[in-house]
Amino acid sequence: MATVISYGAAEVVTGSCHLLELNNGKKIMIDCGMFQGREEHRNYGPFDFDPSEVDYLLVTHAHLDHVGRIPKLVKEGFSGRLVITEATLALAEVVLLDSAKIMKEDYLTRYKKAQRRGTEGKVQPPLYEEEDVDAALSLPKTIPEYDVPFELCEGVSVTYRNAGHILGSAFIEIVYEEGGQQRKIVFSGDIGNDNDMVIPNLVPCKDADYLYVESTYGDRNHKGALESEEEFRNIITKTLENWGNVIIPSFAIERTQEILCILKEMHDNGTLPECKVFLDSPMATRATEVYKEYAEKLLSQECQDIKQRDGTVFEFEGLQYTLTVDESKAINDVNGRAIIIAGSGMCTGGRILHHFKNRLWNHKNAVIFVGYQAVGTLGRHIVDGAKWIKLYHEDIRIKAGIYTINGFSAHADQNGILKWVGGISDLKRIFLIHGEKEKQDILKKVMGERLHDKAHIVRPEEVVYLT
Repeated sequence: MATVISYGAAEVVTGSCHLLELNNGKKIMIDCGMFQGREEHRNYGPFDFDPSEVDYLLVTHAHLDHVGRIPKLVKEGFSGRLVITEATLALAEVVLLDSAKIMKEDYLTRYKKAQRRGTEGKVQPPLYEEEDVDAALSLPKTIPEYDVPFELCEGVSVTYRNAGHILGSAFIEIVYEEGGQQRKIVFSGDIGNDNDMVIPNLVPCKDADYLYVESTYGDRNHKGALESEEEFRNIITKTLENWGNVIIPSFAIERTQEILCILKEMHDNGTLPECKVFLDSPMATRATEVYKEYAEKLLSQECQDIKQRDGTVFEFEGLQYTLTVDESKAINDVNGRAIIIAGSGMCTGGRILHHFKNRLWNHKNAVIFVGYQAVGTLGRHIVDGAKWIKLYHEDIRIKAGIYTINGFSAHADQNGILKWVGGISDLKRIFLIHGEKEKQDILKKVMGERLHDKAHIVRPEEVVYLT
C-alpha cells in the first residue's frame, strides 16, 4: 500500500517536504523546502529519512520554502533524478545561490562576534554553500512540459500542470498501479490567485483519488484583484503627493514583477506622480531577467501584449535597478517621492531593514505589505500592529502608515481553494498541508459543509496510508 509522510509544511506553511513511497518500493519526494519564521531552527537538524534512499525529487516551484533544502538533501546523500520545469530550474538557481550567499554572510558575522567571546566553536555553519547548490543543479534531470504525461519509472506516470502561482509553477499528478488498479495522487504545491496579471491562471484538475492541497489562506478570502490594485494605486499616489516615500517589502519572484507591471501602467497612463522607483534587490533583478526570458512562452496575454507594444514588459522611465551596496546606500539621500522595492519579503533580512531604519519613523511614509508574512518574522510582527521594532541595536518607532494588500497574493484564498478542489471528481480523500493549524481547522470545517467531509489535516511526520 502506498504511503505519504510529510516532513515539512504539516500544520505550518513552510518547509515543504513530502515523501511518497509506492508499493513497488520507489520513493518519490515532492519538494524539499526551507522552514521560515519561528520554524527556521528545523532546517539544521538531520533529515528524518535517509536521503540516499530517495529515487526521485519532483519540484512544484522555486520559492525558498519549496526548494531551499535541496542542496542539503544532495549534500547528505540524495543522488536521484530531479524533475523540474525549465523556468523553475532557472529561478531555483537564483533563489538557492542567494540563499547560500545570505547564510554565508550571516555565518561570518556570527563567527566574528563569537571569536571575541571565545565561543566560535558553537557557531552553527551554513546549511550549504555555493558548491552544494552547483551539485544540486547538476543532478540528472527530467524537464517536463505542461500537460504532457511522461513515464517516471515502470508503472508510474507523471503530469505537470500550470498552478498559476509563479513562473514555472506546477501541481503534479502522479498515476501509479496498485492491486491491478490505477490510482492518482495530486500534490498542489501552491496554487494561484487567478489575478492573471503576470502569469496565466491556475488550470483545473479533472480527477484524482487523493489530493494534497495547500491551505495558506484557508481561513479567509482576498480582496478582488481590481480592488487591490486600486487600493495600491491610491496609497502610492497619496504618499507621493505628500512628499513621502513608499517602502514595499517584496518577494523577489512574482510579487516584484506584479508591482512593476502596475507601476509601469501608472507611468504609461500618466497617473504615477513624478518620483524615483528603486528595485533595490539583486535577487529580484535577476528573477525579473528570468521572467523576461520566458515572456513570450509563459507570461499572461496582457504581458505579451505590453511587450509587443513597448518592447519590454517591466521597464519604464524612472525605474532604477540598484545592484551594488553603494547604489543601495545612495537611496538614503532621496528625501521624498521615492518608491523602494526591496527584500526580503518577510523582512527577515536584506536591504529592506536598512530602509526601515531610515524611514519607518516618518509619518509621511508608507509601508505596503503585498505577500504572506509567516509567524515569527519581523514582517508579521509589524503587520500584527507593533509600535516599536529593534534594528541594528536601535529601537525604531513605527510612525509610517502600514498597509496590507492580500489581493496581490500568489496563493488562492478560501474560495479559490474550494472552487479548484470542487472541480476535481472521484476524490476519496483530501489532505490539508501548507497552512497554520488554526487556519486549516477553518478550511476543514468549510470543506465539510460544502464538499463533504473528506478533508484531513496532516500532522508532522504522520504516515498516511492511501487506502
